[in-house]
Amino acid sequence: MAILLQISKAHKSYGDQVLLDGAEATLSDNAKVGFIGRNGAGKSTLLRIILGEEELDSGEVIRYPNLRLGYLRQHDPFQPGETSLGYLKRDSGQPDWKCGEIAGQFEIKGAYLDGPVAKLSGGWQTRLKIAALLLHEPNLLLLDEPTNFLDLRTQILLEHFLQGYRGACLVVSHDRAFLSATCNHTLDLSHGKLISFPGKVDAHLVFQKEKREQDIRTNASVLAKMRHLEEFIAKNKARAATATLARSKSKQLERMELTALPTTLPTVTMRAPQIQARKGPALRCKNLAIGYPEREIASDVNLEIDHGTRAAIVGDNGQGKTTFLRTVVNSLTPLSGEVRWGHGCQIGVYAQHVYTSLPENQTVIDFLHSKAARGKKDQEILDIAGAFLFRGPHTLKPISVLSGGERARLCLAALLLSNHNILILDEPGNHLDVDTVDALGDALLAYEGTVIFTSHDRHFAHKIATCIIEVRDGRVTTHGGNYDSYVYKVNKEVEAGERERANDRVKLPPEIEKAQKPAGLARVDMEPQKEIKLVEKTIASLDGQRKALQNRQLNTNSSKEFDTLQGEIEAVAVQLSEAEDRWSELFAIVEGFA
Repeated sequence: MAILLQISKAHKSYGDQVLLDGAEATLSDNAKVGFIGRNGAGKSTLLRIILGEEELDSGEVIRYPNLRLGYLRQHDPFQPGETSLGYLKRDSGQPDWKCGEIAGQFEIKGAYLDGPVAKLSGGWQTRLKIAALLLHEPNLLLLDEPTNFLDLRTQILLEHFLQGYRGACLVVSHDRAFLSATCNHTLDLSHGKLISFPGKVDAHLVFQKEKREQDIRTNASVLAKMRHLEEFIAKNKARAATATLARSKSKQLERMELTALPTTLPTVTMRAPQIQARKGPALRCKNLAIGYPEREIASDVNLEIDHGTRAAIVGDNGQGKTTFLRTVVNSLTPLSGEVRWGHGCQIGVYAQHVYTSLPENQTVIDFLHSKAARGKKDQEILDIAGAFLFRGPHTLKPISVLSGGERARLCLAALLLSNHNILILDEPGNHLDVDTVDALGDALLAYEGTVIFTSHDRHFAHKIATCIIEVRDGRVTTHGGNYDSYVYKVNKEVEAGERERANDRVKLPPEIEKAQKPAGLARVDMEPQKEIKLVEKTIASLDGQRKALQNRQLNTNSSKEFDTLQGEIEAVAVQLSEAEDRWSELFAIVEGFA
């Protein structure tokens, strides 16, 4: 186990806000670390410090010579008109075949690989950025909220990759399901300190809770003993016969210490709108077609959602989940058919188009007062504001200076202060930390109304969904099982695709098999430009064979099988070396060097 990076006695402040206070941590080459902490704790700041984009006030970050950092950036690094393959080649400097092989791990192929990046959805562009990152062969990946805006299928692809990734990674995420599936260590930033835990995030949270409870019990016991000693000393220090014993007890009292407990952070609590439960259908869609004048997204939509249902709208990015939500709330006109809401439905909407059009001249607290249902008390409004990180002077901020994330949180806070009996929530967990997402889930579980939502957070969706509606391949249909069964189905589809790609890598294309002799790669009687493409395919296939054999070798417990696999690996390595030599010869011919 080699150390890649160390953080030592790190201090970082912004004015009165202390983010790092003597923080220490070590990252080794075999650790997959989930990095957690409340919003504003300083997680993203620490990532920027590790990358060298910010400096510590004091302390140091020690980067060992073997460290190769890879960082998944949130901004788009693409050039106008660039294709996916063109971007991968430009960014990495790797040949076509290598770029195609890595892109294939994330199902980027065909039109997705050869077409323009600009036509890809946000989720597919994130897949592309991850593929580009891996082409640089880092041994420590820094992933800052990698699941934001990723659909379930892409999350599972990324999970599978990280599970098999032989390097280290530091993953910032509020998605507990993703962290549990990918990370075997936890790093918790709290009160300026970094707490390392050799286990998964759920075990860490349980351990921290139990440790605090144990410390409280220990302190209570110590306090009781201290009071007993103080009483004994007070009664006996003036008596000659017991003065010596009193002095001894006094020294014992001086040695006793209480365990320091970190300041308890405010507990996030919130209540959903208090409304009267209703029965019967809340929403009916009949012969509905959704989309845009130039393009139909889905047709023949016939479904019914009852009052009290919490319906999760699921499906891959780009399939039309948001289009469906916009249509049912009348933000988008149906192409045909009808959307009918039940009598007395009062609909509240949380979506991106809502929080981009807030009144700029209002303050946070004025806006919440204007949206709160009649009869809401000032303290209840302040409690909800605080739950979404608007506390003290932050409640007096004008909306005009709020960031996109702050505006999103403000809209969600306002929605919970309303009296709507229907809530439409498009990715409500984005911009929220783990505790706030959990509190929102608890509030929705107690809500008597109807919830129709999309979410990429599996922990959240599993917690609250009672109905699954899938948008896929031009259809909007009710999934027959619960959310766990839907995740299982998608997981199996992803695994089937991965097996198919693995088989494709091991099996050589027919034209290459003809061009290849047992002793190695034969010369092919064709133009160099055509032959070089065949050789690149051969290299990719042989490299895939070698990796598959190496993975089998790593997982075997049999020394005999290990030796057999080693022989096969060496044989493939010889063929791979010959193919790479031939590629170099052809490249020299094509470029005019030979």
